[in-house]
Amino acid sequence: MILKLSFLCLFLSINSFATSVLISKESIKFEEKLDASKVRLQNVNDINKACIPLKLSEIQNNEYITTHYINKNTIICQKDVKKYQDEGIIFNFGGLKIEKKGKIIYENNEFIRIKNLDGTIEQIYKDGRIK
Repeated sequence: MILKLSFLCLFLSINSFATSVLISKESIKFEEKLDASKVRLQNVNDINKACIPLKLSEIQNNEYITTHYINKNTIICQKDVKKYQDEGIIFNFGGLKIEKKGKIIYENNEFIRIKNLDGTIEQIYKDGRIK
């Protein structure tokens, strides 16, 4: 009886020092939106000291994208994600509208220069030509 009681106390004390973290249910691609369906909450005893675990409430309240590929069953830290920012640019050429992902880096009367997500720079002229 005393042995069972001491074992139960030991088991409960081990679980009380555990930390709740988010673990990926599946592999998550680079710059993929992170949502609550792709993670699960789990208690772990040991976390890498460089990792600040992401909280479930943060995922539910904000939109995040991953900063690198995340393997299945990996603890998700704050450094693994960044807040999602819509980087779409809409070009309006009269009746034609074009949307591209990127950031405007220069604009004048002749053309608009954008930096694409992959780092390449592209010029789109006001008449619709792309160089």
